[in-house]
Amino acid sequence: MSEVFEGYERQYCELSAGLSKKCTSASLLDGEQKKQKVSEIKVGLDEAESLIRKMDLEARSLPPNVKAVLLAKLREYKSDLNNLKSEVKRIASTSLNQAARDELLESGMADAATVSADQKGRLLMSTERLNKTSDRVRDSRRTMLETEELGVSILQDLNQQRQSLLHAHGTLHGVDDNVSKSKKILTNMSRRMSRNKWIIGSIIAVLVLAIILILYFKLKK
Repeated sequence: MSEVFEGYERQYCELSAGLSKKCTSASLLDGEQKKQKVSEIKVGLDEAESLIRKMDLEARSLPPNVKAVLLAKLREYKSDLNNLKSEVKRIASTSLNQAARDELLESGMADAATVSADQKGRLLMSTERLNKTSDRVRDSRRTMLETEELGVSILQDLNQQRQSLLHAHGTLHGVDDNVSKSKKILTNMSRRMSRNKWIIGSIIAVLVLAIILILYFKLKK
């Protein structure tokens, strides 16, 4: 998995947990304090949205198998961010009167604990899903590395076989050269033998002719 993505992911999870706590706190406030707290939350939402965009860009630059897993995570984070935005809108549009405020103050601690527990439960579930997904990604990555090592080994074997074939080709080429030279030598020897035969035949013919002439002149006397 991308270390850059994991860094953005940690930042988002920490920011999301903080925003959830701020939402719980803001729901207990009224007036200017509430407006200030909502403004802080909106700044945090903008930062969270920026982190999601960065994670999206990083995920789309990775190999397809890893990208699919990370984009699935992003869908969960986007859903979580949308829930936070809806909660902020609800808080900002709600004007608590004094009685409601008193009631909330009385039960605030219990409600805050409940909301925090719910948020913690969701975060734990998300963390568990992320860990399972990370395990699957690690398994896929290990399989890819094993496949890559096997491919490298096959390429090395093929390269060795290629070198052997090139060496054998060079040896055969040398044998062909030697055979060609031997053929030329034999051809030259054959030509010389043929020429020598003609020379010897000519000499014999001349000698026979000379003998015949000598015998003719002797018999004529």
